[in-house]
Order: sequence, then structure tokens, then C-alpha cells
Amino acid sequence: FLALRAPSAAQIKWLQHDGGSWGLLIRWSEHLSLFIHSKPAAESSAAPTEETDRRPLPPGWSSYITPEGLRYYVNSSSKETTWRRPSSSAEAPQRPLAPQNSSPYGKTWPSSSYWVITHHLSVSPRFLLQINCVTFPLPGEGPEQQLLKPDEWSYCDYFWADRKDPQCTTSVTGFEVLLQKQLKGKQLQKEMAEFIHERIKIEEEYAKNLSKLSLSPLAAQEEGTLGEAWTQLKKSLHDEAEVHLKFSNKLHTEVEKPLLTFRGDNFKKDLKKYDHHIADLRKQLASRYASVEKARKALADRQKDLEVKTQQLEIKLSNKTEEDIKKARRKSTQAGDDLMRCVDLYNQTQSKWFEEMVTTSMELEKLEVERIEWIQQHLRQYTTLRHETDMFNQSMVEPVDQLLQNVDPAKDRELWVKENKTGDVRPVDMDI
Repeated sequence: FLALRAPSAAQIKWLQHDGGSWGLLIRWSEHLSLFIHSKPAAESSAAPTEETDRRPLPPGWSSYITPEGLRYYVNSSSKETTWRRPSSSAEAPQRPLAPQNSSPYGKTWPSSSYWVITHHLSVSPRFLLQINCVTFPLPGEGPEQQLLKPDEWSYCDYFWADRKDPQCTTSVTGFEVLLQKQLKGKQLQKEMAEFIHERIKIEEEYAKNLSKLSLSPLAAQEEGTLGEAWTQLKKSLHDEAEVHLKFSNKLHTEVEKPLLTFRGDNFKKDLKKYDHHIADLRKQLASRYASVEKARKALADRQKDLEVKTQQLEIKLSNKTEEDIKKARRKSTQAGDDLMRCVDLYNQTQSKWFEEMVTTSMELEKLEVERIEWIQQHLRQYTTLRHETDMFNQSMVEPVDQLLQNVDPAKDRELWVKENKTGDVRPVDMDI
């Protein structure tokens, strides 16, 4: 049972049966409606106060008792109502409830102070799946969600769900998967710089050994034209050593150093800011969700309390009981308002989290493209320097150069997203 704020005329409909009005249907929204039976006229031929027939009711029928202790029956499918107990062979009620007002939008409410409410506020969300305090539509319910960027394998479309470990004991959010991708990229970039550093050390050692060998006194006494050729050969080793030393210097300044300095320590700090911001919003969601669940329980308790007091009234009518019902109705109304307020606050927080998820994931996507293009640029510089250093070994470098030309950040992102995506169904607002 629940008492709500007064409805507008457009939200009220008198339901009729066999030409007579017999109750009100008040619809506040698609999922929130009340069905109210007016107080029946006192008739000596009304149904007895006790249920003497213990046989089960036909499908779709339920029995109720008015505040005066009169039993009546309602068909939940057809909305038909009767004083007489329906049988399995009954096509329709033999006698509907006595009407109180025949006006389609009557201004006069039923004379009784109490109404029997057979359809009340649902206190459970419909068509929703809750995962870690985030509400998603149930599979197959409602219209299919469209991708935000349907022509791209964008981060903003595929990381809404959480990922569980193989043992299903812990899980990480889709946003954390994106952050881990960035941190992994930073680590791989560092490892590439270390690789180039090792290559530089080899070049420096090679240049040192070539220079040392060029000064060797072996066969220094050779004379004539052969002696001149031999001297030139040793000199060429010295020149080659200079080339490799120059190559190692350029590798350091044009490849290794840019790889090391690209997005320094501040990059991790920026990622932590993103992480903390999204995590804070998720904490707010959890808090809002807890408030909603608490408000749901409070509303259910208030409804139950109102129902108990109404049943007490059926047993013994007194001024105290009437006053208790009024208080219980006010508390039930307040609980309903509190629930709606909590749901609104939750939806506002989820909307803010959704917007931040989209904008931040697209920023991370942009950063990943920049990282790949930066590395591509400097690795191509490596192959260029390698060409300049050793023309003889160009055939060994050409395949590397060709592959670097074909590097495609969009293709890399597509492959990675296909393998690591956590879910493309976006969250939806909670409903009551």
C-alpha cells in the first residue's frame, strides 16, 4: 500500500463494467500506477466475511477483503471484479461491484475514507541488470543500443563491463583495462629504448675495436704499391670506426633519448588523475545505489506497516486506528518520495560517470595513437641511420623499413580491442 501525491485529471480513469463504473485507475508513469476500488454499498446479499470454499481460485483471480470485512474477487488480467466467488467454468462475474460514481472523471470521491489498493508501486527495478552498482539493460530487453562510433573500434564503445579473472574471484573495470594498456605501452617504450641503448654499446665497442685494429703494426714494413694498398686498408678501418661511432651518437640523440623522454614521469601522474576521477565516480555510484536499496526497503516496510494497520481496522474500527492509518499513509508517501529522490540522484551520478567514461576513454585512445606514431617515427629514423652507416647491409634493413611504413594505429587498436574488450552494452538509468 502506498499513498502518493494527488494525480491530475488526465492520470485518472474510471474503469467500467457492464455499464457501471466500479473503480479508479491512476497512472503516474509507465511503471507506476494505482488501482483503487471504491467502497461498496452496504448490501445484505453481499459476499460473506469468511472464505468457506477452500478450493483454489481459477487462474488470474485473487480475493481481497474490504475495510468492512466483505470479501470480493479481482481478475488481474481482465480487471473484472465480483462479490461472488468465481468458479473454473465461469465466463465472467455474475455481479460486479456496486458503482459509486458514473462520471468518467468524477469530482466526487468515494464516500469511504479507505480504499482497497490492488496495484501498488513496484519497488524493484524492471528490465535492469545490476553489476557492481552499475545498471545495464537485460539481454533482449528494450531497443538495441547503437555504438557511439560505429565505424571505428573505439575505446569508448567496448569497455563498459567489468572483467573477471579466470577463477572469477576478482574483477577489474573496463576502464582499468584501458589504463593498463597505457601503462603497458609506457613499459614497452622503455624496453625499446633499452634495446637501442644495447645497440649503441655494440656500435661503440665495434668502433673502438676497428680503431685499435687500424693501428696494428702487423705487415707495416710492406713496401711499394702493395704497401700503399695495405696502408689504405688499415686507414679504411679507422674511417669505418668513425662512421660507427657517429652512428652510435646519432642513435642516442635521435632515437634512444626521444623514446626515454616521451611522456616522462608526469604521464603516470596524469593517468592516476584519470583513475582517481573515474574511481571516485564509481564510489559515488555505489553510495547512491546503496541509498536506493535502503529507500526501497524503507518503502516496503512502510507499505507493510500500512497494510497491517488496515487489517487491524478490518477487525475493529476505532478513531485510534484511523489516526494510525493516516500516519502510516503519510510515512508511506514520504518513503515513496525518498525512493524517487534517491533514484534521481543515482541516475544523475551514473550520467556523469557515463560522460566521463566516454571523454576519458577517447583521450586515452588519442594518447595511444600518439605513442605508436612517435615510436614509428623514431624507429624509421633508426633504419635511415642504418642505411647511411652501412650501404652493404641495406638489403637486411629494407624489410624492416617496409614494415615500419605499414604501421597502422587504427588496425592495431582494432586487433587489441577485439581481444581485450569487456562489453559494448552501455549502462542505463535506474527505473522504478
